[in-house]
Amino acid sequence: MLSLPLLLFAQYEQQKEQLILDNKAFNFQSRMLFNFDWKFCLGNPDGVSSIDFDDSHWRTLDLPHDFQFEQPWDESAGGARGFKAPCEGWYRKTFKADEDWKGLQVLLDFGGIMYYSDVYVNGVKVASSEYGYLGFEADLSRHLRYGADNIIAVYANSGKPKASRWYTGAGIYRDVYLRLQNPTHIGRHGIFITTPTISDDKAEVQVQADVVGFKKHKTIVRAILKDATGTLLDSTSIEVPTLTKHQHDEIVLPLMAIEKPIRWELDNPYLYNIEVELYADDMLVDKQTETFGVRTLEYNTEFGFKLNGHKVFLKGMANHHDMGALGTAAFDRAIERQFQQMKAFGFNCLRCSHNPYSESLTRIADRMGILIVDELIDKWSDDEYWGGREPFMQLWPSLIQEWITRDRNCPSVIMWSLGNELQTRTNWSGYNTNDWGITTYRLFDVMVKRYDPTRKTTVAQFPARAGAIREEKEFKTYFAPPELGVATEVNSFNYQWDCYPKYFEYAPNLILFQSEAVTNQLQAPFYGMDRKRTVGLAYWGAIEYWGESNKWPKKGWNYSFFSHTLRPYPQAWLIKGMFQPQEPVVRIGVMTGGESLNWNDVKVGQKTYNSYWNCPKDSKQQVVTFTNAEEVELLANGKSLGRQANDTTDVFKRGVIIWQDVPYGNGGTLTAIAYTGGKEVARHKIETAGKAVTLKIETETPNWNANGMDLQYINIYAVDKKGCVVPDYNEVLQVTLSGEASLVALDNADHFTDELFYNISAKRMREGYMQVILRSTRQSGGVTLQIQTPSLKKSIKLQTSEL
Repeated sequence: MLSLPLLLFAQYEQQKEQLILDNKAFNFQSRMLFNFDWKFCLGNPDGVSSIDFDDSHWRTLDLPHDFQFEQPWDESAGGARGFKAPCEGWYRKTFKADEDWKGLQVLLDFGGIMYYSDVYVNGVKVASSEYGYLGFEADLSRHLRYGADNIIAVYANSGKPKASRWYTGAGIYRDVYLRLQNPTHIGRHGIFITTPTISDDKAEVQVQADVVGFKKHKTIVRAILKDATGTLLDSTSIEVPTLTKHQHDEIVLPLMAIEKPIRWELDNPYLYNIEVELYADDMLVDKQTETFGVRTLEYNTEFGFKLNGHKVFLKGMANHHDMGALGTAAFDRAIERQFQQMKAFGFNCLRCSHNPYSESLTRIADRMGILIVDELIDKWSDDEYWGGREPFMQLWPSLIQEWITRDRNCPSVIMWSLGNELQTRTNWSGYNTNDWGITTYRLFDVMVKRYDPTRKTTVAQFPARAGAIREEKEFKTYFAPPELGVATEVNSFNYQWDCYPKYFEYAPNLILFQSEAVTNQLQAPFYGMDRKRTVGLAYWGAIEYWGESNKWPKKGWNYSFFSHTLRPYPQAWLIKGMFQPQEPVVRIGVMTGGESLNWNDVKVGQKTYNSYWNCPKDSKQQVVTFTNAEEVELLANGKSLGRQANDTTDVFKRGVIIWQDVPYGNGGTLTAIAYTGGKEVARHKIETAGKAVTLKIETETPNWNANGMDLQYINIYAVDKKGCVVPDYNEVLQVTLSGEASLVALDNADHFTDELFYNISAKRMREGYMQVILRSTRQSGGVTLQIQTPSLKKSIKLQTSEL
C-alpha cells in the first residue's frame, strides 16, 4: 500500500479514491499540496542545486511566497515596478520518495514562479519556466532516490528592470502540488467539458479527455455526471482507438444530458461535476474531477452581451494581480474577500490585466458568480515588457495552450483577451507584418480556437486612432478606431468612451467593450456609454495596487475606489449606487486634496475624500455627498444647510453634490439625508471623534480553517467613548501572537509607506486603523492575539478548526 507520511505532505484537498496503478492496488492521493517547510535564501550562491549543499542556515517558510515584496523600498528602482529592485533567490525542500512510487510518474505542479525559473531534483535540472503567470510541470521520476531523501531546488528571478510596467513580485508565489500518475493517464488539463445545446428542459454535456500512454492497452474512458449534491445524473464511456501514431489523443465521449438544468448565473452560480475515469486492461488507472456550469454566452452589436439569453452589462474592474500586504502571494482567502467586496459594491466582472491570474482565482469566481475576462499578456514583444530569457514570439503557442486548457472549463470565463495596448508600435505587436498586429492576432486566435472554440477573443486597444495617431493635431477630429480594434471578435477600447459614437459611424458592427475606464470621471464612463448595445466597462485600478507609481514615495497606483486593504473610499459608494440602483445610497466625503496628470495619453488622477469630521476649529470645508437619490439635504449639528438636487442630466455631475464652505465650528455631527419622491430613502452621518479610549477589533473570517493555508483578516480601530474612529490616532501598535497561527502582515493602508509588511510585530496606526493578517497552522486550536499601543491595550481569542 502507498503510504504518504503526514509530516511530509499536508493534504489540502482530501481525496480517498482507491486506484489500481501499474498492476498494483494503492490508496492513492494523486494530488498533494507541497507548500510547507521550504528553505529560502535571497541571492544566488554557488552550488545551490547540488544535493550536498548545506542549507541548514537558510530561512524556513511556507508557500506561497513573494520574496521581492520583503525587500526594502528603493527609490532608485523606479516607480513602474513599485520601487522594488530586481532580485533573485533559491528555494530548497527535502522529501522522501516512497518505494511504492516506482513505475509511476512523480511530478511537481507549479502554479507559477515569478518571473523566470529553473527546477532541479537531486542536482539535475528537470524544468524551466519563462513566464511566471502560467504554471508548468516538473517530472522528477527519472532522478528520484526511492526510500531516501531527495532535494528539490528552485531558482527564481524577478527579471530585468523593464520586464514589466507594474509590480510583479518574485518567487514561488502560487501553490505547488506533488502529483503521482500512472504511465497511462489523463493529460495535463486534459478534460474539456462543453454544453453543445441548452434549453430549459435539457442540456447536452460533451466531455473530451486527453489520454496519454494508451497504445499498449485496451483503454476505456468513462465519464460520470453529478449535480452539486453528488446525485448521479448520467454516465457514458468509450474505448480509446489505438490505430494512430499519436502518443496521446483527445477522445470525445458520447453525449450525456441534464434534465431541467440549473443555469450558472451571477446570483446563483450553480456547478455540476464530471468524474472522468480511465481504465487500462479493465483496471482503473486514473481518475479526475472537474466542475462546470451550464450557461450560454452571446455577443452582438445590437445588445452587446447576454448571459443565458439575458442582457448583462459588465460592471467590471481591471487591476494587477497583487493582494495588498501579501504582495503577489496568491492565497485563496485573499481572492475570496476581494470578490466579496466587489459583489457588495455591485461589480460583476474582473478583467485579469494583463496576464493570467492564479488557477484558483477562476475557480473561486466560478463558485461566487464573478465574470472573468481572462488575459494572456501585455505586449507581443520579445524585449520591452517581456521578462523571459527566451523570446515570447517563440513561446506563445505553448503559453496559449497552457492558459486556455487550464481555464476553459470555468463558466466564469466569458472572453479570452490576447493582449493590451500594443497596436501603436511594431515591436509590441508581434510579427512584423505592417498591419498593426492583425496578422499576429489572427494566428493567436486560431491557436485559442484549437483548444476552446466556444468563446470569443479580443485585444484591448491603446487610446489611439487608426494609423497609430495619438498626439497629432488630427487626433481630436479624426475618429477612425484602431485597425486591430476593429479586427478582433470583441472590440475592446481602453478609455475614450466619448468617442464611441464616432467609432460606430466608422464601424457599425462593433461589439464594443470599454476595457479600461478612468476612476476620476466617476460615473461618466458608465452613463456616457450606450449600455443597451455595448458589452460593458472595467474601471482601471479600482483597487489600489503596487507599481505604476508616478512619483516617490507613493508605492503604486492609488486613483482608486478601494484602498489596498479593500476599505472603500467615499466615492466607492457612488459606484455602488450606480451599479445597484435599486438600493438607495448617500455618502459624505470631506475633500482633503487631489491629483491630476496625463498618463498614457489619458487624464487620470483623483480627488481625495474621507468620512471623518475632525477638522481645524472654525474652518470651512468642501463637502461632497455621493448619492443615487433625487436630492440630498445636509445638516450640521442638526441645522439644515439646504437641499440640492442630483443633476442626472450631466454624466460628470451625476450623483455628486458639492457643498462649498461648510462651517466646521467646533465639530459635532454632519448628516446627509437622501430623498426620492419627497421621501427619505437613505442617511449617512459622520461625527467628530474625541479621545481614543479603546481598540475595536473586527474579524473577517468566521470559519477559519486549520489547513495551514487559510488567512484571518483582523481590522483594528482606535475609537472614542461613542465608538467613533479617531482619525488622528497614530500611535505604534504592538502585536503579540500565540497559538495555532502565524503573523503574516501588519497593514495601516498607507500607500505611501516606507515600512515593510512582513516579519514585523509593530507598526504605527494610521488614521486610527490597522489591519492584521494571520495564517493558520495545520493544527486546529486556539489563537490569542494581544494588541497594544502606548495608551491602549486589548486581546482577542480565536479558534481554527479542521476542514
